[in-house]
Amino acid sequence: MGWMNRLLDASVVASFDQSGFRRHARSFEAADLDVDLSGRRILVTGASGGLGIATAMALAQRGAEVWVSSRTASRAEAACAAIREQHPSARVFPAVFDVSSLDGVRSWVVSVPWTSLDVLIHNAGVLPAQRSETAEGLEQTVATNLVGPMALTAALLPHLERSSDPRIIWVSSGGMLTQKLDVDRTFDPPHPFDGVVAYARTKRAEVVVAERLQRELGPRVAVYSMHPGWAATPGVATSLPRFSKIMQRRLRTSEQGADTTVWLAARTPRPAPGGGFWFDRMPASTHPVPGLRASDAERERLWDRLAALVDWPGSGA
Repeated sequence: MGWMNRLLDASVVASFDQSGFRRHARSFEAADLDVDLSGRRILVTGASGGLGIATAMALAQRGAEVWVSSRTASRAEAACAAIREQHPSARVFPAVFDVSSLDGVRSWVVSVPWTSLDVLIHNAGVLPAQRSETAEGLEQTVATNLVGPMALTAALLPHLERSSDPRIIWVSSGGMLTQKLDVDRTFDPPHPFDGVVAYARTKRAEVVVAERLQRELGPRVAVYSMHPGWAATPGVATSLPRFSKIMQRRLRTSEQGADTTVWLAARTPRPAPGGGFWFDRMPASTHPVPGLRASDAERERLWDRLAALVDWPGSGA
């Protein structure tokens, strides 16, 4: 029935929805997540709800020490309490910082009570209806979804390098498959502002950055990007209310949407190849739509701009 799977996947809806997850899950190896993550330290950004808390809960359930990131202490602590309610022995801790703030990210990293980190999961993201800028002059979508995570990666790189098996995971979106990398429009969305397009452009950029990071860091650090399909989360309900209402019976659960992130973080040996883009535990095409592949020069321009903004080691910034 391989032809039927290919046909259903090509339809997008029957691939990204809950039926797609159930169909793909038939080929999952249950033993892949039958693991003990004791001794592993993991940071999940944007983990106070939706995919983030589902990811944090699954990893804590398997014994990992999980740091739950949110912009506010009350939400981070509430998420930790919710995880402990389900798993009383869970080792979860609040990580309070605003990922869209470069100064906030760096200040938090300086304050952490540990010197090593095993897995960094870039889950935080925003899809705003209106354009706004951060105090540092960056458009909010690109600051939250791309620049801030890159700054966090740069600041935590020494901690990751002390791990015996360091991994970085970017939670992208299937929406990125509709967009070609455009550095200028990613950093400065045109008027009138379209939040859905701005979001998708940053998510395309995340995948490009993951590929480039893998080359930059070499094989010892595994860098992945993935997309969760269409999941029913508070963020989707708020940002895409019409889509959420139409698709509500077909959307994946948060746990189904988080499955590949958890798998990439937990599986031993680590999934290969690093630098790849994943969907439902399988490598996925980054350019299924013809004509959306950016030039190598544009991809390097993205890296150079980010490296300068976040003072990437060796960037000369």
